[in-house]
Amino acid sequence: MKKIIYLAAAIVLSCPAWATPDLPFTQAVSVKYHIPQGLELVKVITDYNDNVHVLTKQGFYRLSGNDLVRDQRFRPLAQKIPLDVTTQEGSGHLYYLYADKCLTNGYAGIPYINLPQGKFNRVVVDAAGRMLLAGNNALAVANKGKLQDLPPIPEGVQRMEANGGTFFILSNKAVYTFKDDHFVQVHAVQQATAMAFRGDDILLGTGSGYYAVNRNTGDTSIGLQTRVPVPVINELMVANGRIWAGTPEGAFMRTDSGTYRYFASKRWLDQDMVKSMAANSHGDMYVLTPTGLNKIAFIQQTLAQKASFFERKIRERHIRYGFIANLHLNTPGDVGSAEMADTDNDGLWSSFYLSSQAFRYAVTHDPTAKRYAWEAFEAFERILSINQLTGFPSRTFERKGYKNSDPERWRDSPDPEWEWKGHTSSDEYVAYIWITAVLNEMVAETPEEKKRVTDFIDKIMTHIVDHKYTMVDIDNKPTLWARWNPEYINWYPTTIGDRRLGSTTIIAGLQLAYKLTGKERYKTEAYKLLNKYGYLKNIQIDYRTIKQTPGYLHEGVNMGMGGWNHSDDEMAFLTYWVLYKYAFTDELKAQYKGAILNHWEIERPEKNAVWNLITLAIAGNYDAAATTWWLQTFPMDLITWKITNSRRKDITLLPPNFRNQYTAELLPLDEQPVHRHNANAFNLDGGHNGESELAGDEYLLPYWMARYLKVLD
Repeated sequence: MKKIIYLAAAIVLSCPAWATPDLPFTQAVSVKYHIPQGLELVKVITDYNDNVHVLTKQGFYRLSGNDLVRDQRFRPLAQKIPLDVTTQEGSGHLYYLYADKCLTNGYAGIPYINLPQGKFNRVVVDAAGRMLLAGNNALAVANKGKLQDLPPIPEGVQRMEANGGTFFILSNKAVYTFKDDHFVQVHAVQQATAMAFRGDDILLGTGSGYYAVNRNTGDTSIGLQTRVPVPVINELMVANGRIWAGTPEGAFMRTDSGTYRYFASKRWLDQDMVKSMAANSHGDMYVLTPTGLNKIAFIQQTLAQKASFFERKIRERHIRYGFIANLHLNTPGDVGSAEMADTDNDGLWSSFYLSSQAFRYAVTHDPTAKRYAWEAFEAFERILSINQLTGFPSRTFERKGYKNSDPERWRDSPDPEWEWKGHTSSDEYVAYIWITAVLNEMVAETPEEKKRVTDFIDKIMTHIVDHKYTMVDIDNKPTLWARWNPEYINWYPTTIGDRRLGSTTIIAGLQLAYKLTGKERYKTEAYKLLNKYGYLKNIQIDYRTIKQTPGYLHEGVNMGMGGWNHSDDEMAFLTYWVLYKYAFTDELKAQYKGAILNHWEIERPEKNAVWNLITLAIAGNYDAAATTWWLQTFPMDLITWKITNSRRKDITLLPPNFRNQYTAELLPLDEQPVHRHNANAFNLDGGHNGESELAGDEYLLPYWMARYLKVLD
């Protein structure tokens, strides 16, 4: 019996019970269409074939591929300009209202009626084919070619709808329904601006949100909903049972769980002012603004398919000498105008891509992934060889005359064709130990490959130890941030995170260097720091005690001020993989594990997939739902559009706090400003005017880590 129990336990360990199948999920994406210049856009409408049409002041247009073109298919109508267009309730046939007639091309073109010239400018058609026509102080119903004038609504008509076989009118005072050949009031309104229908509910948009009344009694069925992203509502629609609203500040959709998806900024729309909306049969929403036509589409894809999208995107336009590159867009939002540019942390950002390919190779054994990992490593090797110093890693390099970031930090290379950037920081150092570890574990298979990786980290760690735990630049001075000596680290009080972080990163590097090289020097130095200088205690500082601690100035920087440092979180978690896996003893592993869990518990509200998965690999703990949520909501569009969420009324703001967690719940990533792992995920506003684009390695690393750790099938 015991043998059977042990065998069962082994099976559980080898096949994690928490593994999630990679099933298709719904991903929101934006499509923007090409619009001829000079059009005055009025209304978007879809017919029963899901064809998309736009009424303009210059004529009737339709979508052809990604282009809006003049609808010339019906020659008798091609040069005519409708005053209004609508689709018949139920059938979805298009009806055209002109100054002198209303007609359709459906039903073999039979339904039409001649009208008094210029009397009507609006039309809706019910399921029976009756046409409700409205104009200035005019109202009529056309049925089977006969026109019946009706008493006009005294205060005028704001909206007309055909629903449930009858007509409804919204004025600025009331909702009316058509009964016994005239309109009767159903519900008195105040400042209602939009109307839609769902079951027996009449949904009404206002300047303060939306509410619903029963279509038969006029009684309130849904109270005024004010906790919506934008309460000023111009348009209301129901698509696939979900309520949509168009506002002067974007569109939003009510989800099945009662929360809202908010689609604003140029990530989603060409501008935020919504004029008109129309849905197709799949629930995709077409949003018309004064200047453009946009679609918010809901595609079904797996996380693997999403990864393939970013893999292709990166290889197409984001590789610079092996480094990952974000793009400068000479024309905002236009990736065709892109230039690859160096940044302050090419090594750190590239480490995410390199390590994603290392995990990918470990999972798939695809030689392409191995090739991409080594190509990225070539850039890391060259940061050592391109400068005239021994073991000092350059931040980045570029052909002479084309540098981009921080021009004062660039130096001439011994190779006259190139320049290199100095002032290397601890951020970059973390990238070096991280990529060394994952290459060693997952990619380097031959003795020659192992030696390449070992030589790389050996040179860097030798430089650091030889220079008293600093990186010394060409001016023979330590750089601003690459410092791990006890005089610097222990100068910090325990309430400033740099004391714990610096201790963690240098010990991880020394352990790694010892494991790969076997040089006792690294082990000796590590234990000296751990024991004599208290770095082990520093590593175990409780993150809950970190707080504002003014008065500690380092080269003009007040190190204890400014709130929580999310870049430090990024450095810490990448380092934790190395710290734990290359620990000298099991006792140290246990102590490191406790410190890592202490940090992870604080970070859990941010739902970061990388932090989750690294903690899982070390401590067996992770938030499965948050990790899947993070991967699914990661945006497909990584252009740095300006995003503004602070104006939203559907979020719960928290009082000011040290971690700058602004809201009680984290917004989906595709509603946040584009950011890397080193930013505060709770930032509500950010971005620019679309002048740059990130690559997507931020997604690829946690995706392939999840596959490697077998929590995603």
